[in-house]
Amino acid sequence: LPLPVSGMIQSIFMVSVGGEVLIEKHWRGSVNRTVCDQFMEEVSKVSKPSEVLPVLATSRFYLIHVLKNNVFLLAIAQQEVPPLLVLEFLHRAATIFRYYFGEVTEDSVKENFLTVYQLLDEMIDSGMPLTTEASILKDMIATPTMVHKIMTSVTGKSAIRSDFPDGTSSNVPWRRLGIKHGTNEVFFDLEEEVDCTVEGNGLMKSCLVTGTVNCTSRLSGMPDLTMTFKNSSLFDDASFHPCVRYSRYLRDRVLSFVPPDGFFQLMTYRTTGNLTLPLYVKPQITFTPDGSGKVLVLCGPKIQTDKLVLEDVSVTIPFPPNVTNTQFNATCGYTQFDEITKVCKWEIGRMPKEKTPQLTGSVSLPADEPLPEQGPTLLVGFRVGHYAITGCKVDVLTLHNEKYRPYKGIRYLTKAGVCEFRS
Repeated sequence: LPLPVSGMIQSIFMVSVGGEVLIEKHWRGSVNRTVCDQFMEEVSKVSKPSEVLPVLATSRFYLIHVLKNNVFLLAIAQQEVPPLLVLEFLHRAATIFRYYFGEVTEDSVKENFLTVYQLLDEMIDSGMPLTTEASILKDMIATPTMVHKIMTSVTGKSAIRSDFPDGTSSNVPWRRLGIKHGTNEVFFDLEEEVDCTVEGNGLMKSCLVTGTVNCTSRLSGMPDLTMTFKNSSLFDDASFHPCVRYSRYLRDRVLSFVPPDGFFQLMTYRTTGNLTLPLYVKPQITFTPDGSGKVLVLCGPKIQTDKLVLEDVSVTIPFPPNVTNTQFNATCGYTQFDEITKVCKWEIGRMPKEKTPQLTGSVSLPADEPLPEQGPTLLVGFRVGHYAITGCKVDVLTLHNEKYRPYKGIRYLTKAGVCEFRS
């Protein structure tokens, strides 16, 4: 149902974590910048910017935001709006900005502020989200390449097309008509991120896997794809690109869609359960009454195949702030200890197969201070290519509505999110 006029986005601000307003765009009347000061007051109350609640209510406005690389995308609404709709739009806007000029950072926004304003003009109409598909926007607004910037400054020609692209009048608004490619190919990247907590005895206390299926499509004409998964019943909470026929998925657990041209996110999903991590970490960190402490951490793979290799393995150990006289030795990789934060980071990198990485060391605490009640919680990072921790795999991918046979590629990746191991 359409939102009432009073329930639309009034303004959007892009604010750095330091409080500098980078972008402000208004649709339904101008909102004073003092609203950003109110928002930054809430930011100052938390230890990290990421801990600010996504929806805040003041006496006059609702403040809804997302954080991307130390830049807040802040939407202002005067009346109640569906918060998930606004949050989804802000995430989509950040994705579009990344498509146009890379990561959304303070510097990139300043360098491409004109493109940001042009995109916001096309993405929102009178406070309501309108065009949020990258394949359509790129036909309306040119990407800010160096050559294009020089041509614009010399000729004074606008980067916005004066006519509407084909996709805006099509029954498939995310795909324009008459697309032709010399080589027809489609690639899928299935990435799973693991957030888990492992007890000191090695038992999994909690585990959440967030999966993302990204697609890069270079197909001619108007292709219609059908994709089926193995173990699709593992999807607890799935969301899809608008191109996916949701009723078909609910009925047959099959993804049926006409893909946009180029890169897009096909779906995301979440699943919980007692899954098996691809590696183990055994920490033993103990303190004696005189304040001396011993550190022993073992780390090794649980999967032993030639194709599956653990990469970017790291172990972060936060120690108490009063720790002194630290010494660490690693049989594999290298260690770094920050004297200010009292954090030891063990970078293993590629997991060796011939030996088990081991970290040993000693630390000291002042003798007149109490010992920690419990050992530190280790943060572990890793990446495994050609592997999906949930066992989810693409079973069949079929092309309809076109006669050519495209090249198909599928890659899998599992990486660590927030993986905690208690000692």
